[in-house]
Amino acid sequence: MMTLFDDTEIFATGNAGKVRFDLPDTDLMLIDSFFTKEESDYYYNTLLRDTTWREYEMEIFDKTVKAPRMIAWYENKNNSGANLNGPDWTPELLAIRKRVEKETGLSFNAVLLNLYRDGKDGVAWHSDHIDQSGPNPVIASVSFGETRLFRLRHRFLKAVKQVEIPLHHGSFLLMAGTTNSCWQHQVPKTAKNILPRINLTFRNVNRIEGH
Repeated sequence: MMTLFDDTEIFATGNAGKVRFDLPDTDLMLIDSFFTKEESDYYYNTLLRDTTWREYEMEIFDKTVKAPRMIAWYENKNNSGANLNGPDWTPELLAIRKRVEKETGLSFNAVLLNLYRDGKDGVAWHSDHIDQSGPNPVIASVSFGETRLFRLRHRFLKAVKQVEIPLHHGSFLLMAGTTNSCWQHQVPKTAKNILPRINLTFRNVNRIEGH
């Protein structure tokens, strides 16, 4: 069973408060417990249960494979190139977006949801594609559920050590500046027996002509 509603009390919330990372070529900020434990439990349960999750395929070394996670995509229908038959924003997604926008003073018109079902799900080293949001998008990331590690490595400065950030239940991570063009990130898999994690990355879609 994927849905383990009675187990949400075991999800750990962070206590680091607001942290701005002193790193080259990035504007990176973490807020632990951005949402309260009660809010986080509610959003986790609701999103896990009500989101129309789907698998998707990706290209790796000229092979098509299933990605080790599930996704869902929501965006404003008035975005250029938006799928008019795509799902409508839910009240929960709108409420989360409103909180993120209030904190950042920015507006976001799309969100990608990732569901990491267990430790076998993850995401390999990458930078985000630039065709929809440009080379340096501002990405506002919210996590609910099991704590997973978020790792970053500089693409060019090999002397800069990798950064490892535990993203707890209800945490918020803002990636801005040249983070996307100068750094790569991953969510590594783990052999531990863990519960699902939901991650939302809010962004602004501005599709390049021809894509």
